[in-house]
Amino acid sequence: QVQLVESGGGLVQPGGSLRLSCAASGSILSLNVLGWYRQAPGKQREWVAVITGGGTTKYADSVKGRFTISRDNTKKTVYLQMNRLKPEDTAVYYCYADVITGVTTSRYWGQGTQVTVSS
Repeated sequence: QVQLVESGGGLVQPGGSLRLSCAASGSILSLNVLGWYRQAPGKQREWVAVITGGGTTKYADSVKGRFTISRDNTKKTVYLQMNRLKPEDTAVYYCYADVITGVTTSRYWGQGTQVTVSS
């Protein structure tokens, strides 16, 4: 079994910063693509950022220049540094990982962490 555990969410004022973490554990041979989605109340889930096994990153236009995704393969952890936060960034943030467990690759999801941007 593979688990993804997120941390780092909370309440922050507009213009502030938060750093989300997502740690993977379990029967993991290696981690391939890692990324983040978010879902605001009453809205569809929105892709936020992705980082490949080789370190290539991509971002949604809505967060480009403000958010940075990174990974630490030794810790099996992906991070999302969020700067200059806006009220519209308020959402539950979910990490995901494409995990290689042997001959198969499967996508796993974290439980979600709430980020609220409000004064």
